[in-house]
Amino acid sequence: MISEVLRSCWIAARGVLLAARSQRNFQIHLLAAAAALLVGALLQLTRMEFILLTVTIALVISAELLNTALEFLLNLMEARDHPVVRATKDVAAGAVLMAVAGSVAVGILLFGPRLCALFRGR
Repeated sequence: MISEVLRSCWIAARGVLLAARSQRNFQIHLLAAAAALLVGALLQLTRMEFILLTVTIALVISAELLNTALEFLLNLMEARDHPVVRATKDVAAGAVLMAVAGSVAVGILLFGPRLCALFRGR
């Protein structure tokens, strides 16, 4: 039982590592996540704010992983220029865009007031 769970975790981690090594956008999201966590620590976010930040980061990373998986699958098809394949990829990319837009809004709400106060000298 435990070995099966560990094997499943290893397979999942391997997928994350594959995306991290091969996908530029995933790398950008990881860098943005690390920067957001660092800024959050420097600005001394509360526990609840860190929870919100972490969930937001997980949402974006998950959306990017699903988009990457779908692209890998669709790239196997010989009909790469098929309108349905193109539309499917566009919709999956749109899901990532919506997750990123939401994360930007969360970032503005979490960091904005603190950064404004910091620059005003408070």
